Amino acid sequence: MILAIAGGKGGVGKTTLAYNVAAALDAVVIDADLGMADLPAGRGPDLHDVLAGRASIVEALRPGVVDLVPCGRTLAGARAADPTGLAAVVETLERDHGTVVIDCPAGRRADAGVPLAVADACLVVVSPRAFALADAIRTRELARELDAGLVACAINRVTGAPPSDAIADALGAATAVVPADPRVGRSVTEERPITDAAPDSEAAAAIRTLARRAPGP
Repeated sequence: MILAIAGGKGGVGKTTLAYNVAAALDAVVIDADLGMADLPAGRGPDLHDVLAGRASIVEALRPGVVDLVPCGRTLAGARAADPTGLAAVVETLERDHGTVVIDCPAGRRADAGVPLAVADACLVVVSPRAFALADAIRTRELARELDAGLVACAINRVTGAPPSDAIADALGAATAVVPADPRVGRSVTEERPITDAAPDSEAAAAIRTLARRAPGP
């Protein structure tokens, strides 16, 4: 099963949710944002190298608490990478590991549709602010065009009472509220998912709810 984590707007916490949902699913997470990578890079080959034909996906896979495929951070690497090769890379990961979570590029950039095109389903991340909903709706439409069914919407970094019902109605999908929790924010850099760091927290419960929405392998 391939699950795309998408968001119409940058800065909504898409990467942290991709990492934490992957942990809850015992999945591999791949950073498919070729221009603005966020998952920990580490050493060795990355997705830029794989898509440029300089390394295999096996060489780029980095084992850890959450197994991940990082992406490079250089402009030269982004230019050398061929995004049309992403589908084959993700399908190889799915065949070898069962479940793959893709951290997608934000918005409707040219490369944003590539991960959605290969995904079986998608989860949209939205800010509780009203202006972010329009971007999430556009992302949902793109997912529909590419046949990546929307399974849930994560309302992320919530500090008050979000308009959950309005967002669910607008997107036509169940919502899960992920409260603002600094442990979620630190989870990627510390490589410690919230389900490990604080398994009884509200944020961990929300992550598990989102993971249950994903289709089975």
